[in-house]
Amino acid sequence: MKYAYVALATKALLLASAASAMAQSAPPRREPDIRPAAVDDVEVVAQNLEQTLPLTLAQYGSPLEIVTAKQIKDSGFIDVVQALELLVPGVTVSTQAGAFSYANISLQGSRNSDVLWTIDGVRIGNRLYNSTSPADTLPASMVERVEVLKGGQGLFYGTQAVAGVINVVTRPFTEEWKGAVSAGLDSNDGSHLNGSVGGGIGRHRVVLWGSRDQSDGYELYDAYQPNTDLKNRTYDVRSLGLKYGYAFTDDLHLTAQYILTDAKLDYPSVRGVSVNDRKETIAIGRLDYTPSDRVQLYLKAYHHQWDTDYYTRPAPSAYWGYEDFGLNAMAELKLNKGLAYTVGYEFQNYRGRDDVLLIAGETEQVHAAFGQIRTTDDFSRKLRLAAGLRFNSTPKTDSTVWNLSGAYDITDNLHFDAMVGTSFLLPDAQQLYGIDDCCARGNPALKPEESFNINVGLSGRIGDQAWLISGWDRRIDNLITTDASNPPAGYPSLFVNIDAEVKARGFEVTTRGPLGAGFNYLLSYTYSQERARGTNVQIAGRPEHSGKATLSWRSDGPFGADLSAKYIGQTESVVSGFGTQAYGDYWVANLGGHVWLDPSNRTRRLNVRVENLFDTNYATSVASAVLTGSSPSTRFLYHRLGAPRTFYVSLSQSF
Repeated sequence: MKYAYVALATKALLLASAASAMAQSAPPRREPDIRPAAVDDVEVVAQNLEQTLPLTLAQYGSPLEIVTAKQIKDSGFIDVVQALELLVPGVTVSTQAGAFSYANISLQGSRNSDVLWTIDGVRIGNRLYNSTSPADTLPASMVERVEVLKGGQGLFYGTQAVAGVINVVTRPFTEEWKGAVSAGLDSNDGSHLNGSVGGGIGRHRVVLWGSRDQSDGYELYDAYQPNTDLKNRTYDVRSLGLKYGYAFTDDLHLTAQYILTDAKLDYPSVRGVSVNDRKETIAIGRLDYTPSDRVQLYLKAYHHQWDTDYYTRPAPSAYWGYEDFGLNAMAELKLNKGLAYTVGYEFQNYRGRDDVLLIAGETEQVHAAFGQIRTTDDFSRKLRLAAGLRFNSTPKTDSTVWNLSGAYDITDNLHFDAMVGTSFLLPDAQQLYGIDDCCARGNPALKPEESFNINVGLSGRIGDQAWLISGWDRRIDNLITTDASNPPAGYPSLFVNIDAEVKARGFEVTTRGPLGAGFNYLLSYTYSQERARGTNVQIAGRPEHSGKATLSWRSDGPFGADLSAKYIGQTESVVSGFGTQAYGDYWVANLGGHVWLDPSNRTRRLNVRVENLFDTNYATSVASAVLTGSSPSTRFLYHRLGAPRTFYVSLSQSF
């Protein structure tokens, strides 16, 4: 094994030398210690209204967790999901095929469809299928920080923010010209290369980044159909980003941004491999204006296009994709002492089509107006209150949501937070317009799902140790499901709203802080009770118990190390032909380390990471299939496997 490490390190050094002309952003600045009771300590370089919104919401009762670029780099993660999986308390994650794949994400007992994903505030969720997470093309190298807002956030973020929002913030502007490059390899015949450069000239700012991540992957299942020869799940993800900023005056700033992702992603089944050959583009333009300390405004336009050629060898390719563009405007006004007002308007135009599962191409337009009133320090330095309302309109339906939240500093070291309100989830394109006779027929008459959310939290410090106890209760009406009792001709079922209420409730306990001698830790436990309608049984595929633990060490010298682990409790699913099957109940650990090769300057760093340190054999889901050629038909059971032990090594050079 020693020689394998040496070979990987040597190849990484050669890759880094070949890529030395590439540029990466400045080495990460020293980040503050992010703790539940001290979100005020988070440093945001660009103090504009949109970028500071999550921190503002956290000060008024919304639970917030932040993962910084430094944490991601120290842990050696290559995509965003790996960071969420191991570093964010209360978020339960299982990938469907390792890095750069779809992921099953539960935030406070949610479905995938209840969590809104954004990049720099632009929604990137796939409204063809709300249940599909858009996390398979998010390289960690593009990230400045990841913000996770928990609880119902429909007031500012609109549809799908039922259980929370995950916002990926890309690399920031810098005044001085700086850059870096990083190259690495992994033991699944993978290579990882990224770089960026940024700086400013006069009133101009620019940052450019790029990355390529590819791997031959691993065998995804523990059983396959006979004669299946393509079993490994490979990926090849290339991403490029450009951000430009110009200051017309000290108060008026323009930001223009473009992100291009070109990816070839395998999605194996027990029969073989299908391929998503994808191109995704995001274009953003934003104007920020702050004429005084009493008025802040921004106007943003965006365009998001997601195009995929999908094929299963040897069948020809078929198209599926969508286009989303819109406008967003918001203003914060402090017109009188003790109160602040936020008002805004949002427009979305969404069009999607799927020639694989046959979704008719349709266009949906959404108009929304929202507002919030908040107290300021002039009202009270201990008590912060906020109330807001949003009206959302589409050609088929209207929705109104509201939110009340507050925070109270009981003492300097003891804080209480609470939030109550409603959110909504618009039907996706499949549920509205699906026309594939393999599946449920779309129903254009569907109403949005509506949820009522309660979040409470108590946090504080004992010395240097921070702790948090929080709980949630969410109730969903108009749940969208399928009905097979009276299906349309030629279809097995129809998408419908049901009257029964669905409940999700639970709590989270987290503690973190320094241990001395350069050590810091985080421990988190989550209990989530998600009950199917009319039963007292946990919803299939959802663990009741989960936990996370991290231990980091930094020396005065050139060395550092990070150990992280997650626990997923026993999970059950009903499998055709096999009844209820239990899986889960496992721990998975990751170990990372780094050394500065030039300790005095700290510009050259070698990183090593071991994913699944103990090579735990675990399943993330279970299902069955009919054995090909069997007579009479015979079903076999198979498990989707988590990533095996994988070694990563990389070398980075900043300048």
